[in-house]
Amino acid sequence: MPAAADATADHIKDVNTRYHDVAAQTYDSKWGIDFGEIGREQVSAKLAKALGRPLLAPFGDELEIGAGTGYFSLNLLASGAIVRATATDISPGMLGALDANAARMGQEVRTVRTEAESLPFADESFDLVFGHAVLHHIPDLDRAAREFMRVLRPGGTIAFCGEPSRYGDRLAALPKRAAIAVAPLWRRMVGAAKLDHEAAAGEPDADEHALEGEVDVHAFDPALLKKVLDGVGFESSWIRGEELLANAHGWVMRTIESTAEPEQIPIRWRQFAFDSYIALQKLDSRFLEPHLPPALFYNLVLSARKPS
Repeated sequence: MPAAADATADHIKDVNTRYHDVAAQTYDSKWGIDFGEIGREQVSAKLAKALGRPLLAPFGDELEIGAGTGYFSLNLLASGAIVRATATDISPGMLGALDANAARMGQEVRTVRTEAESLPFADESFDLVFGHAVLHHIPDLDRAAREFMRVLRPGGTIAFCGEPSRYGDRLAALPKRAAIAVAPLWRRMVGAAKLDHEAAAGEPDADEHALEGEVDVHAFDPALLKKVLDGVGFESSWIRGEELLANAHGWVMRTIESTAEPEQIPIRWRQFAFDSYIALQKLDSRFLEPHLPPALFYNLVLSARKPS
């Protein structure tokens, strides 16, 4: 379940900080995050999709909101899509993981712990404000959008990917229910034992892991999301759907895997799950995303421009 409708902004931020601090330890492996060629290709494709066009020249100064472990900023740096990166997050645990990933890759990135609604940067500091799967965690989206506008240089761009649509969020319940039904058969097939939830509940940080269901605040209607952007003065807003088949597949894989002892899931299964997800992602991108209404997809990608 997402955060309660009457949850305060302070509660939402506290839950997000606590959960993501703990999740940072295993975040990259849980979500199959790659910092090699595959990761660079994925991130470049998502940015182009959000912009509605291929990237013609690198952005000079980029600010990532909710950067997590650095999947987007570090891969954009490695691909040459941006020149300088500033990565922000509300979670110090995530920023610590990002710093470690940057050191391992030999990338230079500035990390700053901050909330999206009150950015500690001067006016007109950045050419691109970017994020992945972050807007739906922010309590006051209007205030955050005004901050994005403030720190952008004239003619600068915002681009966000991986934001859940309202219809897609409901649609995701179907593959989750199907996965729960087939999970016992799947565990027998791969030879994995059922996860001992009582033992897991006794593990350190179990309470924080249990907060995962409370970290989401919004699921977006494309028209209302566009209204937020237009309302603070952005122009040329562009919203598109992303990953219909791939996301349904991903929810099935993650849900059935969550029922098993993690160390008993075979590496060959994990490789199959990842490869099949990538194949469906390409199918979505080529045949479905250009032709179907954005609201039908689980994820939305978007961009807009600050007037020159």
